Amino acid sequence: MSKTTLTKAAIAGAFTAAAAITATTAQAADMDKCYGVALAGENDCAAGPGTSCEGTSTVDYQGNAWSLVPAGTCESIEAPGGRSGSLDEIDRDLPEA
Repeated sequence: MSKTTLTKAAIAGAFTAAAAITATTAQAADMDKCYGVALAGENDCAAGPGTSCEGTSTVDYQGNAWSLVPAGTCESIEAPGGRSGSLDEIDRDLPEA
C-alpha cells in the first residue's frame, strides 16, 4: 500500500468512528435512565456501592440500578408488587448488606 492510500484509509476510519459516536449520542438523547425496572444482572449502570456498573445489580427491580428506556416512558413502567419506574434513585429493593 502506498502512503497516500494509508492516509486516505486512516481519514475514512476517523470519519466512520466520529459518525458512530454521534449516532450513539443521538440515540442516548432519546432515552431516560429509569431506576427500579431492571432484573438482577440486567441493569445498564448504577447499582450502588461496591458495584462497577452494567450488569451488576443483584436484586430484581433494584432501586439504585437503572436501565435506559425510551424517553417519557419510565414512570409508566410497572413491575410486580405495585412498583413502577422512577427517574430518580429509589430506596427500595436494595441488596442486603
